[in-house]
Amino acid sequence: MNFSSVRIITADMQRIVQFYEQITGMQVTKYTDDFAELRTPSATLAIGSIRTLALFGGSEVANAADNRSAIIEFRVDNVDDTYHHLAELLGDNVVQKPTTMPWGNRSLLFRDPDGNLVNFFTPISAEALDRSGAK
Repeated sequence: MNFSSVRIITADMQRIVQFYEQITGMQVTKYTDDFAELRTPSATLAIGSIRTLALFGGSEVANAADNRSAIIEFRVDNVDDTYHHLAELLGDNVVQKPTTMPWGNRSLLFRDPDGNLVNFFTPISAEALDRSGAK
């Protein structure tokens, strides 16, 4: 089995797609007006409109802009440089400026336009670098 993707559900596809393109510098592939993907070498962030919920059993299976338990994480080359580059765009949505975590990552935590938590991180300790496969 391989972990493939995480999907977020949104009521505003255009706003979320544009946001993820801006923060990652990557192109989001829009397959339909209701489904898009941001593909990275290791995993995919899928983005679905609330209309796609009908295909999964109805609108009650998920709520857009209501996540309070998951964090969408991206490994970046230098989280401090990334923060300085994105600070104006992120504005008041920054939850935590770059901080070194006890497990050896340096992390920037912020919210996307729907309120989902996003973590940009850079492994900095020898152990974190070893876990990430980066050396």
